[in-house]
Amino acid sequence: MALVMGGRPEEVDAPVTWLTSAERERALRFRHDADRHAFVAAHLLVRLCAAEFLGVPPDRLTLAQHCEVHGPGHGRPYLEEATAVGVSLSHTRGYVCAAAGHGRVGVDAERVPPGPLDRLLAGMALTPRERAEAGGNEDVIRVWARKEALIKRGELTLDELSARDGDWAGRHLLEWRAEPDILVAAITDTPARRAAIPG
Repeated sequence: MALVMGGRPEEVDAPVTWLTSAERERALRFRHDADRHAFVAAHLLVRLCAAEFLGVPPDRLTLAQHCEVHGPGHGRPYLEEATAVGVSLSHTRGYVCAAAGHGRVGVDAERVPPGPLDRLLAGMALTPRERAEAGGNEDVIRVWARKEALIKRGELTLDELSARDGDWAGRHLLEWRAEPDILVAAITDTPARRAAIPG
């Protein structure tokens, strides 16, 4: 069973020494402390989540990313010590989440903008059919988060967000509201359960 964890960045109690040099370099590029803190917390949380899933100490796991365009520190994350285990992470200001499980996993957290339906936002992420069914920003963000989880699984690209309906049939979908304005979606190959952040 896949595991998914989420919470506020300050709930993630783990040493920054677990981060790789590529992760530390990326963290330094954030201009706002809150965004940097969320990035670091998400990268630590995915280790805690994977460690609980695997039953190993988290400091023995190395999170790596490599993108053919942008190089180390970008692209889909993986564990050097357990490449068959899928991992995913997401962060938005004030909230972080992570997932680990056999096969492909994807998790995303998004803030719901206040006010009436944001048609520009809906046009960026939803197909015409999905836009017609959206009653408000919460509907838009729910579909957006699911599609971002599919992107993190390697099943969709950013360029396809508004061109392809989200297809999570045959996969396991776990969703929750994290704060009054945050929605989280995890899509996994096996059933998933939420777990508390180790404290």
